[in-house]
Amino acid sequence: MSQLYLQFLQLSQAVETQNTAVRNIDSNALLLLEEITVQNLDGKTLTVTQAMALKKLASPATLHRKIDALREAGLIEQIFVGKNRRKKYLVPTKDTHAYFAKLSKAIMSAVNS
Repeated sequence: MSQLYLQFLQLSQAVETQNTAVRNIDSNALLLLEEITVQNLDGKTLTVTQAMALKKLASPATLHRKIDALREAGLIEQIFVGKNRRKKYLVPTKDTHAYFAKLSKAIMSAVNS
C-alpha cells in the first residue's frame, strides 16, 4: 500500500520538474498555492490579508513573500471585486489549474499501474 503513495510522489516530482512555473517555487509556497486553490474550488476567494493570516503555513511576512513569488511565477493573480480597490483577492491562474490537472493524472497513473 505504501508503494502506491511512493509511486505517486515519484510521479508528482516529475510533474514539478517539468513545470517551469512550479519548479522554482518552494514547498511553503506550494502549500499556500494549494490552500488558495482549494478555497477557490469551494467558492471562497481568499484575500491577501486572509492568506497572510494562515499561521499554520508560515509567518505573515513569509506568506507575503510567497504570495509575491506565486504571482511572479504566474500561478496566482490578484483581482479586485467591485469598486473596492483596497481589498485584493487571490485566484489561481490557468497554469495552476493545468499543474493540478497533471497531478491528478499522476494519481490516476499510480492507481492504475
